[in-house]
Amino acid sequence: MTFRAPVQDIRFALDEIAAMDGLKASGAFPELSEDLTTAILDEAAKFANDVLAPLNRTGDQQGCTLKDGVVTTPKGFKDAYAKYVEGGWQGLQFPAEAGGMGLPRVLGMAVMEMMQSANMAFSLGPMLTNSAIEALLVNGTDEQKALYLPRIITGEWSSTMQLTEPQAGSDVGLLKTKAEPNDDGSWSITGQKIYITWGEHDCAENIIHPVLARTPGAPDGTKGISLFLIPKFLPDAEGNPGERNSIQAIGLEHKMGIHGSPTCVMEMDKAKGWLIGPELGGMAAMFIMMNSARLAVGVQGVGIAERAYQHALAYAQERRQGRAPDADGPAPHPIIEHPDVRRMLATMKAKTEAARAICYLCAVSADEAEHEESEEDRAFAKRREEFLTPIAKAWATDVGVEVSSLGIQVHGGMGFIEETGAAQHYRDARIAPIYEGTNGIQAIDLIGRKLSMGGGAALKELLEDIRQTVEDCATSSNPELPELAKRLKPAADAFETAAKWLMTCEDRADALSGATEFLALSGDVIGGWLLCIGAVAAQRRLKEGQGDEDYAESRIEIARFYAETVLTQAPGKLDSIRVGYECLPDDLALGIN
Repeated sequence: MTFRAPVQDIRFALDEIAAMDGLKASGAFPELSEDLTTAILDEAAKFANDVLAPLNRTGDQQGCTLKDGVVTTPKGFKDAYAKYVEGGWQGLQFPAEAGGMGLPRVLGMAVMEMMQSANMAFSLGPMLTNSAIEALLVNGTDEQKALYLPRIITGEWSSTMQLTEPQAGSDVGLLKTKAEPNDDGSWSITGQKIYITWGEHDCAENIIHPVLARTPGAPDGTKGISLFLIPKFLPDAEGNPGERNSIQAIGLEHKMGIHGSPTCVMEMDKAKGWLIGPELGGMAAMFIMMNSARLAVGVQGVGIAERAYQHALAYAQERRQGRAPDADGPAPHPIIEHPDVRRMLATMKAKTEAARAICYLCAVSADEAEHEESEEDRAFAKRREEFLTPIAKAWATDVGVEVSSLGIQVHGGMGFIEETGAAQHYRDARIAPIYEGTNGIQAIDLIGRKLSMGGGAALKELLEDIRQTVEDCATSSNPELPELAKRLKPAADAFETAAKWLMTCEDRADALSGATEFLALSGDVIGGWLLCIGAVAAQRRLKEGQGDEDYAESRIEIARFYAETVLTQAPGKLDSIRVGYECLPDDLALGIN
């Protein structure tokens, strides 16, 4: 099945919903222009369509191999990576003074979405390299930045993120990897890490490993953790890969999906490394990487949803079966004419676009938090970024799973057969709600920290903006938009009621039992709000005679479908959120001895 990057949808989300153009006013992106954005998106689409997408299926079938500590990626991956480096894609969103293109993070997210759609397994490597670049930009020494950043930002060297250990899982405070100081200011690190994405491969000439470890005498728990930089090859005097360091892959995980991505068990035996940031400052440094990765994983959910939708849409137009009501021509009719199939496709499309809008708004907020002129505007943007990050990660990846599952359903029995390729999207998508902090952890973060930060300022500001969109829709001359207002307003009311209940809930167990449901409600409502913003923008385009009229009408139709099928369910989620811990079945009911 041929994949085509949805450039028009991405551009609409960037321009009309996330309002990327507003970043020009900060002066931080002097090169940003409509022409440059068009050129970048078009070239990224060509790379995704023509280079990465053809390798998606073969990468899944071939997988990676490990022999004598050397990982070989699927056929074509190494050449594709060389073209990725040649195109300069790794440095798009990083400062020009560090060797990047100096463009907004949100534009980098849009490019990454195309690549994740085209080939999720391949794109995981560059995605995690982005996170390491973020950590070095903030916490790296001048020497580390001078030595490593130019090579990582070009993509010539890649990077991992080594946090997880067998006994620790998500509780990184239980890690046992040890770091001992050397006389020359370096450290010797010994331990084992699991689930290390692109931990070893044959695409880049060197790999940089940010590793969490515990120094001598460090306190227990997360307060005793430090972050270290361990290169696969120790750079020589000229900065080129030299002596092999004592860090290697000793196993490859056998995974449900993303077979083309080498997920490694890594072992360090007195590997030489250097602190990133201060000793015992590992958690703060880690969260710089983690927050970057969480938004990127949300975009990954969007990407795999888009791929699954395109696959299902193509099949539904080709497959003929049964007699559809009101269909033209003799039976059998294309299954896209059947209302149930059309509804599934509409759900896939609407939720994918809502997830894209959430992720892009989060990325624009991150850009604004760094570059807005006034301290007040930066603070506002930072609150919004922090509030949206767990929602972007969790809701968008849940959408990826839901949409890819619907894609299998559209295919019917053929969806359960590997030859059609529909199953791969689901298998690939299923990891995204798990890694970089499970979606349950994101929900706990949302209700435990993000709702109450600044006295609930982020929530209040968000609700004010949602209610302004309700007003914009209610007063529109287009008869479709007031109908959106009728659905968005009660959904926003339910969101506010649930949030206030959680903020005042005295029993933590009661609040935690409703956390995941609240995050789902948050994504539903915020996604619907952003689609309504898109509908208002589309109506403006129609009124002013701008652009493609049919496309503008389609934005309104998608928002209306979402409002009628998703926003209408929002008030019904209140009771589920407030049900409390006591409603959960006891040990006997669960069959616990």
